[in-house]
Amino acid sequence: MSTRSPIARVRGLGAAGTGVGHWSRQRLTAISNLLLLLWFVFSALALAGADYQEIRAWLASPISASLMILLIVSICYHARLGLQVVVEDYVHHEPARLAILIAIPLILTGIAVTCIVSILKVSLGS
Repeated sequence: MSTRSPIARVRGLGAAGTGVGHWSRQRLTAISNLLLLLWFVFSALALAGADYQEIRAWLASPISASLMILLIVSICYHARLGLQVVVEDYVHHEPARLAILIAIPLILTGIAVTCIVSILKVSLGS
């Protein structure tokens, strides 16, 4: 018999102890994605019909390059958090779940690094 009250047991972190943090990071990245995607859509509409040199000049701006990199990082991190939840909820075969949970951050990190290097190459004129 436990001497702890029911509320004391509830306030314990539970099985993993990361549920609230994961949920709040998912919501924070969703908000940042919304704001950054709005900026990107308006920027893309303003650049409609522009040639490569005009787009490169736009991306050479430190603010534009920084916001593009933030957009990539935010989208990839949001995708990682969301895919992790889907795998944890719906993949029941433990070895497959472990393999997928290891592959997701590796693949998304590779995608993010590739996109960031591409942004930097275009913005720096390489």
